[in-house]
Amino acid sequence: MPKSRVVEVRDDVELTNLDQPILDGSDITKRRLVDYLDGVADRLLPGLAERALSVIRARPGQRPFMQKNLPDYAPDWIPHIDVWSETSHRTVHYPLCQDRRTLLWLANQRAVEYHPALLDDVGRQSVLVIDLDPPEGADFTAVITVAQAVHEVLDRCGLAAAVKTSGSKGVHIVVPVDRSHAVDDIAAATRALAARTADLDPDHATVAYVKDEREGKVFVDSTRAGGATVVAAYSPRARPGLPVSFPVGWSELPDVRPADFTVETALDRLAGGDPWKQLMPADQTLPAELITEGNQIPIARVAAMHEGKRRKRAQET
Repeated sequence: MPKSRVVEVRDDVELTNLDQPILDGSDITKRRLVDYLDGVADRLLPGLAERALSVIRARPGQRPFMQKNLPDYAPDWIPHIDVWSETSHRTVHYPLCQDRRTLLWLANQRAVEYHPALLDDVGRQSVLVIDLDPPEGADFTAVITVAQAVHEVLDRCGLAAAVKTSGSKGVHIVVPVDRSHAVDDIAAATRALAARTADLDPDHATVAYVKDEREGKVFVDSTRAGGATVVAAYSPRARPGLPVSFPVGWSELPDVRPADFTVETALDRLAGGDPWKQLMPADQTLPAELITEGNQIPIARVAAMHEGKRRKRAQET
């Protein structure tokens, strides 16, 4: 068999082309990606189970792309969840990745990133997520500064959270919540926490959804709710060096950088443990006043859309 068609079988999944670079111009092979995902499967899979999954695939000669629909050629043993898309006016058959076999099949399809929906298969949301997105070219210390402000805001509300690098430029701060909370209430509380963070540290944090209005500050994204997705803990990212979204303790956050965690280093850093599970607080009840406050704050994406329309009308008159 030619070298370019190296085949290995794991859990009845045939793995092919393991010697090829996973990203064009990279020296990290598909085998390295598969080995990493296989090695971290027992930690990654709990964050994917019972949730519609979108993946980012990296095919040779193409830019990485997001795939939501389970392809027709997928084996029939992969379960899926059907969701109507108002955008594309069709039903999307999202895969459910709940076991090692499915994960290996996706890895063989060159699925690098794993983005589960926040809502589970019965429409419940179990976490509140604040995503910190730094401006282009900003040092990671800016993200750390704003993350610490979020931590202080949460502490004042009596809430605890776990934090992980996004695997890109920012961090995700995750608050596990009582599943009796309505999705709209979680979204409202997220907006209130974001606004309080921007008020606490206006020199470094902003809730401006439109990039050209952020004035070089870290964006405290409050839109990760409802139908949104968030890259899973331990998921690689389709970026040079294949960095990994990795859990860190609050006390160690000032000393880490996203590049510290890659498919080459993350398994060794885990040392057999599961820090995301270990660092995650118990489910919490959101303060009623936080939800009430958030309900008075417009949804950032909607507000930006209306502002864009207003600007367009002003230019036309």
